[in-house]
Amino acid sequence: MTRTRFVSRSLSRWSALALASTTLALLTGCEKILNLKGPQSTMVADGPVARAQWDLFMVTVYVTMFIFVIVGAVLAYAQIKFRAKSDADEHAEPPPQGHGNPFVEIALIGASVALLVIIAIPTLKNIWYTHDIPEAEKANAMEINATGYQWWFRFEYPNDKMALPTGGEGPLVTGNEVVIPAGVPVRINLRTVDVIHSFWVPKLAGKVDMIPNRGNFLWLKAEKPGYFYGQCAEYCGASHAIMRFRVIALSPSDYVKWLDHQKSPARNATAAAIRAEDEKIRVQFASLPAPAAGSVDSRTLAASGNFDADPLAAWKHKQSPNAGENAALIAQGRKLFQEKTCISCHTVRGHEGIGITGPDLTHVGSRTTIAAGVLENTPERMHQWIKDPEYFKPGNKMFNGGYVDVTNGKRLFELNDKEIDALVAYLQSLK
Repeated sequence: MTRTRFVSRSLSRWSALALASTTLALLTGCEKILNLKGPQSTMVADGPVARAQWDLFMVTVYVTMFIFVIVGAVLAYAQIKFRAKSDADEHAEPPPQGHGNPFVEIALIGASVALLVIIAIPTLKNIWYTHDIPEAEKANAMEINATGYQWWFRFEYPNDKMALPTGGEGPLVTGNEVVIPAGVPVRINLRTVDVIHSFWVPKLAGKVDMIPNRGNFLWLKAEKPGYFYGQCAEYCGASHAIMRFRVIALSPSDYVKWLDHQKSPARNATAAAIRAEDEKIRVQFASLPAPAAGSVDSRTLAASGNFDADPLAAWKHKQSPNAGENAALIAQGRKLFQEKTCISCHTVRGHEGIGITGPDLTHVGSRTTIAAGVLENTPERMHQWIKDPEYFKPGNKMFNGGYVDVTNGKRLFELNDKEIDALVAYLQSLK
């Protein structure tokens, strides 16, 4: 019996050691597996709100770690000190039992309260700080409205007006990518038109829910120019996990240039506007070649390696007209954009379309992502998205209601590869 217990204890000790070693390796040496510093890591704070939240989290970790070490040490001491050292000890009568020590119990209650106070003080301080922009910075703050749809984000700049297609003026609108000036606090008013969503930019701030019929808000500030990943953080339906967006922080001067350009109507790509040397280049979208070795699989949601290496540089590159534009193909795409009823859901200011069901596409060619942050905005990816949107975002309204009548499953229209090529050329020209 004693030998059996000895073997069992040895196995338990070795199992515990193996578990501890594996956990330590995962937490410290296998960063690539856990991606602790990935694009949506909360461990990398690039703004004061995210840093305040991270610091509070670490205070909680330190306090709980202290409790764990103390309790674990006392438990280990008791097990070693009072373990049965012989067969006689195992069969001995239990020692006299005590009924508690008032001094020890009061001391433990006092220590527990003290540890809770250590957590409570920075918690209350950070709740106050993260709730709204500090008074000292409000004069320098700007405002943006963010609205959640199934499954994309609409961003509105209420203090920056633009000419509306129907006449008059309205706030500047964009979709799935919001641009802010670095170093400026931004109050984001959160709204939703359907179900509960949640607005989260892990490296800048997070997260606050977008609740139907209830106004909500958060604030954030990017301390330096950068490209930040955002995500809906509240389950909102079939494609919740791929309801993403981007926050691009620019220097104040670059932000002003971007803002002025965004207020302008959609660009008209004409033959005269295309450089002579670019006319020699022709793009071919009709057939998608098999991915080359080491490149992105055409059916995955990953971006290319070049994009991931420097997303902000990729965003800046997208602001310029593409080389090799084909004016005739672009004109054909614009015509198809009307004929295939794209204009009923999307707006292209200065061209056709006043729809609000889908994102504003006035400058869609200058964005780095499409399909609500799911796909890199390249001609090939856009072709794949238009051809089969249901594959990349199940349940989306572009396919269910646009391509197919949801009441009877009847296909409303078809697009062949050449037509998609033309649509892609048109949309990519909208810089």
